[in-house]
Amino acid sequence: MRSNLSTTEVTKQQLISDFKVVIADAEALLRATANQGGEVVANLRAKTEESLTVAKEKLSEAQEVIAAKTKEAAIATDDYVHENPWQAVGVAAGVGLVIGLLIGRR
Repeated sequence: MRSNLSTTEVTKQQLISDFKVVIADAEALLRATANQGGEVVANLRAKTEESLTVAKEKLSEAQEVIAAKTKEAAIATDDYVHENPWQAVGVAAGVGLVIGLLIGRR
């Protein structure tokens, strides 16, 4: 279950990163068309700016949620390790052994 959580967090982080790139590209497009005239272009720019504002707000909210969940996971892990130190040592040793075996095969 923890690997699914980790994969989900990575996927969310990648989505946020991709979303930031899209926002930056849209802002660059708006700057590039700033001197373009016409009512249609002006309306399109206004709608795009509004959409970007909403997207930035949602992106900020998503980042806050991810940060909060990451802190919760860190606290839960810390609590678990303090309550079960020998199990944590055993798990760490097992993971280290597996990584060592995988590196040794190369």
